[in-house]
Amino acid sequence: MKIAIGNDHAAYELKLAVKDKLASEGHEVIDCGCDSKESTDYPKYGHAVGWAVSKKEADLGICICSTGIGISMAANKVPGVRAGLVHNVQTAHMTKQHNNANVLCFGANVVDQDTAFAMVDEWLNTEFEGGRHERRVNEIEDLDF
Repeated sequence: MKIAIGNDHAAYELKLAVKDKLASEGHEVIDCGCDSKESTDYPKYGHAVGWAVSKKEADLGICICSTGIGISMAANKVPGVRAGLVHNVQTAHMTKQHNNANVLCFGANVVDQDTAFAMVDEWLNTEFEGGRHERRVNEIEDLDF
């Protein structure tokens, strides 16, 4: 599976660990940056992951910043992206099962590496349930004013 991953400076080390884990499991990882601990702005990396998913250059995406909040907001600005901010394995499970999130977001200052790995595994291995949830996901996509 192709997975785009992006981060800000606060999440640089955790991004590298997640990226290595995914690659060791046979996934193709598209690194959308950033590439150091030097201060940078998270929106461009959230947008980059979002566009990779939206344009189908990646099957799924992962965004990490200090809290996961800002980068998830940035990713969600991209049409067709459903970025879910998660804090534990249960929320990672539900963001896929009920919301069919195609981008997983979390905070490097919120979760430790073991939790991040467990959330990524849970999200990747959970199937979208469909049914009543499919209607709701479609309503997200069809937002009409």
